[in-house]
Amino acid sequence: MARITAFGGVFFHSPDPQALSSWYRDKLGLSIEDWGGAVICAEGAGPPHGVWAPFNKDTGHFNPSSREFMINFAVDDLDEFLAGLEAKGIEVNGRQQMDGMGKFAWILDPDGTKIELWQPEQQASES
Repeated sequence: MARITAFGGVFFHSPDPQALSSWYRDKLGLSIEDWGGAVICAEGAGPPHGVWAPFNKDTGHFNPSSREFMINFAVDDLDEFLAGLEAKGIEVNGRQQMDGMGKFAWILDPDGTKIELWQPEQQASES
C-alpha cells in the first residue's frame, strides 16, 4: 500500500505574501526563493522528521494568535536564536523546558501566526 513518506510543507494565505516572506527572511533567517517560499532541509543534529498534529478547536495552545494553525521550527540553539530575535525587536511570548522533548519558545509573525521555536532535547542538553 502506498504511504506518506515525508512532511511536505506548510502553505497558508496571507494578506501580503511578499511582505510576510521578507519578514521571515529578515527576522528568522529563512532563505526565500524567487517563487516566494523557502526550502528547509534537515541539518546536523536536527530532528529527522516533522510532526503532524490536529488540535481541538477550543485549545488555548495557539494563543495569543487567532489563526487556525501554528508553525513549529526546530533550531540548533534556542537561547542564541531568541537573543537575535529580541535584538531585531521581536517579542518572545513565552518559554518552556519540557523533559524528554527540549526547549520551546513562541513568537508571532506580522500576520498574527504563532510560531513555536523548538530546540530538541538532545541539543537542549548540550547547550
